[in-house]
Amino acid sequence: MIQLRVRLLILLLGLTLLAACASPSPTAGTPPPAESPSSAQRWNPAPGDAWQIQFSGDLDTSLDVSIFFLDLFDTPESVIRDLHTRGIKVVCSFSAGSHEDWRPDAGGFPEAILGITLTGWPGERWLDIRDLQTLGPLMLGRIRLAVQKGCDGVDPDNMDGYINETGFPLTPNDQLAYNIFLANAAHQNGLSIGLKNDLGQVEQLLPFFDWALNESCFLYAECRLLLPFVNSGKPVFVIEYELSPEEFCLQANAMDFDAMQKKPQLDPFRFPCR
Repeated sequence: MIQLRVRLLILLLGLTLLAACASPSPTAGTPPPAESPSSAQRWNPAPGDAWQIQFSGDLDTSLDVSIFFLDLFDTPESVIRDLHTRGIKVVCSFSAGSHEDWRPDAGGFPEAILGITLTGWPGERWLDIRDLQTLGPLMLGRIRLAVQKGCDGVDPDNMDGYINETGFPLTPNDQLAYNIFLANAAHQNGLSIGLKNDLGQVEQLLPFFDWALNESCFLYAECRLLLPFVNSGKPVFVIEYELSPEEFCLQANAMDFDAMQKKPQLDPFRFPCR
């Protein structure tokens, strides 16, 4: 009887290991996103929605737009509540791939996961996104803060560390795993989430993200890489800093992108293409 039980345990262990090996990885085809029970009620933006993004200067909430992109930490809950009373949705932005030493939760990031300083951004260092055991709870804390403040979606920044000098040997697979973790965490908390840049992984990440936000894809002639979002009925929001509207708006509208010209400091100024 003991030998029979041992054989059964060995058989069950073998089946478990086989199932684990058969589970798809992010690079072996894109598995469907893990949806939360509340996904049917989750807000998602639509192509053509008028929007504004502002991170500096006196906040101008008088604009006739349906979406505001605002800083998660700097925006008071009362501002979000007031925008909601006017039917305006709020997407809260935070950095998911870098540590900013001025943020209120900055002290919770151990030195071991802090890498090289981002070029041109003093006080901001790349994160070791491979260490989800450490980083995961910190990002979940930010997502839960977005829920607490009443944000409708989140815009995690610096989602492409693997193509930058971070101080860590990050791989494309590391980035896929991290970005998918963020998308699933946002959805499980009832929030919409956008893919910020990371154009090289659009095809793999498309099922997990509800929209895309890109900076300067027309300047670098990369916008075609975002077409899978539009072809799936998901909006693409584009910011151009160096090009004039005459240099990109006609093409942006033809591609059904929601593009605008902004200043690098992301103050109230905006020139939307449509």
